[in-house]
Amino acid sequence: MQHQLLKMTYRNKLFFAPLDRPRRVLDVGTGTGIWAIDFADEYPDCEVVGIDLSPTQPNLVPPNLKFVVDDAEDVWIYDAPFDLIHLRLMAGCFADWPKLFRQAYEHLEPGGWIELQDYGLPVKSFDGTHLNTDVTRWGELLCEASMKLAPVGRPLGSDATLNYPGWLADAGFVDIRQEMFMWPTNSWPKDPFMKMLGRWNQINILEGLEGFCLALFTRGLDWTKQEVDVFVAKVGRDLRDKNIHAYFPMPVVYAKKPFVGEALHFR
Repeated sequence: MQHQLLKMTYRNKLFFAPLDRPRRVLDVGTGTGIWAIDFADEYPDCEVVGIDLSPTQPNLVPPNLKFVVDDAEDVWIYDAPFDLIHLRLMAGCFADWPKLFRQAYEHLEPGGWIELQDYGLPVKSFDGTHLNTDVTRWGELLCEASMKLAPVGRPLGSDATLNYPGWLADAGFVDIRQEMFMWPTNSWPKDPFMKMLGRWNQINILEGLEGFCLALFTRGLDWTKQEVDVFVAKVGRDLRDKNIHAYFPMPVVYAKKPFVGEALHFR
């Protein structure tokens, strides 16, 4: 569902980096592998590698794609550099983003790209209707809980995504670009396209709401299961309320490993 929602959001684009005949691509946190499969189908001459902590990917895949169980927080030992390193919805997954970006930099070809398609939390609104709501508090608590997880915190939502450009620049990347999208919390927008995205996203969030909260709130905030259940019900109510014109910021940030002598550029 999230893959289809992102394809609609990006008007069927799989990526935004200006690639020219990619030969090797790495998909970090590949999950079900659906992005990697689509990319491998679209670029049959490109070698695609998808990595994840869990082997949840299908066996029947394009011949130019392979999945590997690997932890991107460990030392990278790939034997050849990549033209694109892709990460999607990974905010909250890494304790040390600067280290990850340094490793990505070292494993890209000069002129290669890293791209992060991600989400922001807490929610925002253009008219202030998100203020003092449970859905806003939900995002704040998720970010707080993620930073309190033992043994080290993991920046989640906007705590990560707002820092991507700076962390990428510190790692040595240039031509840092950002595209901003949004997912409404429900069908409150008048625009038909945004209304459709809101309907899809409402289902996306409501179906995963307890799962998003349970581990973070019980482990990071010491809540009981009963406290989580009560709060989830309140957040679900806000997610159905069309008077709350909230949305999730959905940034796409991509940057290039420079050729020798190339200067930093951000736009």
